[in-house]
Amino acid sequence: MASTVIKRIFPLGFPWQTQDPFLFCVYHNDKFPKGNGQMGPSEGLGGRSLGQDFTIKDGWRMYHGREVPGFPAHPHRGFETITIVEEGVVDHTDSMGAAGRFGQGDVQWMTAGKGVQHSEMFPLINEDKGNPLELFQIWLNLPKASKFVEPHFKMLWHENIPVIQEKDANGKQTTIKIVAGKLNGEEAIAPAPDSWAATEGNQVAVWLVSMEAGASWSIPKTDAAVNRSLFMFEGNAISLSDQEVRNLHGVELKADEQATIQNGDTPARFLLLQGKPLNEPVVQHGPFVMNSHQEIQEAMREYGRTQFGGWPWPRHEYTHEKGRGRFALHADGRLEEKTLST
Repeated sequence: MASTVIKRIFPLGFPWQTQDPFLFCVYHNDKFPKGNGQMGPSEGLGGRSLGQDFTIKDGWRMYHGREVPGFPAHPHRGFETITIVEEGVVDHTDSMGAAGRFGQGDVQWMTAGKGVQHSEMFPLINEDKGNPLELFQIWLNLPKASKFVEPHFKMLWHENIPVIQEKDANGKQTTIKIVAGKLNGEEAIAPAPDSWAATEGNQVAVWLVSMEAGASWSIPKTDAAVNRSLFMFEGNAISLSDQEVRNLHGVELKADEQATIQNGDTPARFLLLQGKPLNEPVVQHGPFVMNSHQEIQEAMREYGRTQFGGWPWPRHEYTHEKGRGRFALHADGRLEEKTLST
């Protein structure tokens, strides 16, 4: 008998399919080589479509970068980006004058609001070993009432992100990293102030789940109105409320029923996204997400006129000094600094 908690199972593509209030989710897992001293790859770039390199070759991609991998300056309006960097580092700069280097478990939460440009480059700092990068970027929609809020970015340092460890009846462990939302009395760091996730009643959750081989864990139930998706990106297979789900598949779940995961014979990892839907029209044109085609046209015209504040950095592919640690320089001049392990 099919499980009643599962709405549907689907293969993971690029990007992953998400539900309202989420717009988009991509998973990058690149085995970048040693750095060349200028934070680019030591290996040659021959055979790559530089500026548009999305095909995995030798285990990695340059994306839109031509010398350093990553995404040079580009605009956004009308939504938020949540960037989880589990391995490697990202160099951020934006049109607000804010900047940062984050990674090794850190999360950046950026509200584009009325418009911002930002650059996300992946500096290859290590010259004596490889520079693997594991990154999730999630787009969370903003409601119509918040489409034109001031841009904002916030750093969620990994040292402060709650992590829960649960053991089942057989002593097998499941670890849950709470990027957004709360679980078992543990609450995530507050998100950006104008976020849909900032209102507790919207029940937005972003969790990274790791399970030992053979572990069992149950996702607690919540309101029926919540959209809940589970993405399996590492492992072999699980039994989810008695139905098999293979690796590299997503599952849409009924949120008002408990869903029990019985992991198979290898460690497994998942991303869980949930939240109450906005239930508003969504019109997207590339990096702009609004409620009507007219608003999209207005966004494009305004970006053409103003460049959303222009670009205050020397290059669109800007990277910070190689020896710099993790840091966040906010638009108001406030500086946070953390160590960078090597």
